Amino acid sequence: MSLPQADDLLRQLDRQGFARLPAFLSPDECREVEAYWGEPDRFRSEVDMRRHGYGEGSYRYFANPLPESIEQRRREAFPELAKIANVWQERLGVVERHPQTLDEFLDRCAATGQSKPTPLLLRYEEGGYNRLHQDRYGEIAFPLQIVVLLSRPGVDGDFSGGEFLLTEGRPRMQSKGTAVTLDQGEALLFPNQLRPVESARGYARANVRHGISEVRSGVRMALGLIFHDAA
Repeated sequence: MSLPQADDLLRQLDRQGFARLPAFLSPDECREVEAYWGEPDRFRSEVDMRRHGYGEGSYRYFANPLPESIEQRRREAFPELAKIANVWQERLGVVERHPQTLDEFLDRCAATGQSKPTPLLLRYEEGGYNRLHQDRYGEIAFPLQIVVLLSRPGVDGDFSGGEFLLTEGRPRMQSKGTAVTLDQGEALLFPNQLRPVESARGYARANVRHGISEVRSGVRMALGLIFHDAA
């Protein structure tokens, strides 16, 4: 996996509110990560979406130590994403800057009591979906996150339906919705909570939520890479 440069990703984010990361995982790597679902000792907790009113499906947070391949992807991606995050801080007039390494950032999380790992596996069967939400777990939150589709989409694949959904609300405007279809192993980079958008007075804050449309058939699995730890 070779992550595009920060400038290229920033242009995509500015233009459409998200960025595609093709071939983030190979098909073999997707199958390897999917198989972790059958190894419960790898996870620190499981969430039943129906029980909490989040949707229909379930997800599991990995425990430390993370699987090597997942840990490596997070570490490789963070420096370029931190550059984007710092451009966003500047645009929004925020003085604080994000560090250039994941270890330094996680140290900041730990200092506020956020020490639980947040990478997760998500599983949806037929009829499954995820309501629009934001993934914030404490005082500190990194403004970008990644989701990787592990299953094969389409009529001849593992599932159908289950499009990735993004909504964006701007000041004094109605919300805009976008549905994104991914390929197996493709990743999507998107805002955790908000992003700066150009306005008549410089930059305004656009509020972003994400979710999953209903899976029409089969089983859809995805890997979520969130960079801040949870309290």
